[in-house]
Amino acid sequence: MSDIYEITAEKRERAGKGIARALRREGLVPAVIYGDKKDPEGIALNLGEVKKLFNTGRMMNTLLDIEIDGKKQRAIARDVQLHPVRDDILHADFLRLGKGAKIAVEVSVTFLNEETCPGLKQGGVLNVVRYAVELNCPADNIPETIELDLAEAEMNDSIHISEVTLPEGVEPVISDRDFTIATIAAPAALKSEESEAVDGEEGEDGETEGEAGAAEESGDEEEGGEE
Repeated sequence: MSDIYEITAEKRERAGKGIARALRREGLVPAVIYGDKKDPEGIALNLGEVKKLFNTGRMMNTLLDIEIDGKKQRAIARDVQLHPVRDDILHADFLRLGKGAKIAVEVSVTFLNEETCPGLKQGGVLNVVRYAVELNCPADNIPETIELDLAEAEMNDSIHISEVTLPEGVEPVISDRDFTIATIAAPAALKSEESEAVDGEEGEDGETEGEAGAAEESGDEEEGGEE
């Protein structure tokens, strides 16, 4: 399960572009926390704390305890707005998580046993279709990663979501098909050799048939001439 990150916030009574700019000058990030059948609430967070969380690369699937006026609210980030040029954090949205809540989050994929994978040892190439998978997870059981075992993957195999063991209560958002996460592809050189071999066989067959046809036509003409 993901660790719970604690962060402190203060209420902001007013909203607007001018107020937001003033907060940023003070080293704060304007934000909103909403959901759990409660009114949205304007808050401001320390820029340094938000940047530290953002730089982990897991801000959008990390559980948070946001302390506001001494009371903690369980939440998760749903949106982060960045400056288009400087990449400064301008605003953030957080979703409150009530007891028993279930949410959709993107979870990264970790590949196991690449060094012993039969297909890779034969020269195959790991072709990753999805580096992350969107999962419906209980709010108190969000996996940091899902593991895909390549120990038995052969050349030209496709590995699907059904082959991944998910934590209890966790399921893929895409439920109507067994989608592919990765494949073990034949290297380009091997494909080229196979293609050339096939073309060569077809060419030899074509020449043999052409020569045989020419011989038959020649024989027919000779017979006709004798008559």
